Amino acid sequence: MRVIRIDASTATILLTEAPAPKVRDRQTGEIAKDAVSGEALMTVGVVYIDEGESSLIQVTIPESGVTDGLTVGAPVSLPGLVARPWQSVFNGRERHGIAYRATAVMPGAFQMAQAG
Repeated sequence: MRVIRIDASTATILLTEAPAPKVRDRQTGEIAKDAVSGEALMTVGVVYIDEGESSLIQVTIPESGVTDGLTVGAPVSLPGLVARPWQSVFNGRERHGIAYRATAVMPGAFQMAQAG
């Protein structure tokens, strides 16, 4: 499936869930790893606010991309943010969604409103 680059330059992104290991298998507790580098993956919850609309999303980040100074409720930046549509069949039911991934999560700043 296609990867869609997200321009977050005008968005306000607030951290809603602290970074946590991404679990690949809930029964065994196996942590998900990047298919190319083998690095452990983490997830963060954020609210993405842009053009008067907001969405709660989970974003996957490599463990090395989680920086210090993150505070729940504070603005963050997500460099390299992309969206990847996915679909699968599980127990005869079709499922679909969008997976979000970034190269890092770091403290950010609130976007200033543009004077118009």
